[in-house]
Formats: sequence, structure tokens, C-alpha cells
Amino acid sequence: MTTLHQNHCEACSADAPKVSDQELAELIREIPDWSVEVRDGHMELERVFRFKNFKHALAFTNAVGEIAEAEGHHPGLLTEWGKVTVTWWSHSIKGLHRNDFIMCARTDRVAEGAEGRKA
Repeated sequence: MTTLHQNHCEACSADAPKVSDQELAELIREIPDWSVEVRDGHMELERVFRFKNFKHALAFTNAVGEIAEAEGHHPGLLTEWGKVTVTWWSHSIKGLHRNDFIMCARTDRVAEGAEGRKA
């Protein structure tokens, strides 16, 4: 079992290094349900979570918002009926940082707590 979810984000400035190809290969194994998407020339991590209805999707969105606010690192969240798309990337470096993988793992933990609400 991964411990990535137990880590905390570090402050990330515009000159922080993006994850290397080797780090990407290692970290992505710890969050196997996430995909790497390239948008506007940079990589992002994305996963779609499915729920029984809008109420449960919104509750999940709010729970992800809470962990994001606590770490000072914020995702893209698209909440729809029965579905939430979560996208993590580091805006300041226009790419992926270790923080993004930590937050994916934490998002997965939130989803585990929502098991009874999932579709």
C-alpha cells in the first residue's frame, strides 16, 4: 500500500523542478487509476469518479475542495450529475510536481470514504 497520501505538499514556486521522466514512471504506479493528459503543452493528472447522483458527486467535490484548501494546492473540478472529473497539475510550473501525485493519492482516499455513494 502506498504512503504517498500521507505526505504533505511543499511550497512550489515558478522555478521548482517538474518531475523527471523517471519520477513520473515511479509515481504514476502509485496512482494507477489516474491518466496523464497533455493540455496546452503541459502534463496534467486526471481521473473521473462516478456517483449515484448529483448530491453525492457534489459532496465528493466539496471533500476534495477541503483537502485542496488544507494543502494550498487546488485542482480543476468538473462536477456533473453522477460524475466528477478531477485534474491536478501545478499551475506555477505549468506541469507536474510531486505535489500533484500526493494530491491524487489523497483524492483516492476521499473516494474510498465515498464508497457507499459511488455508482
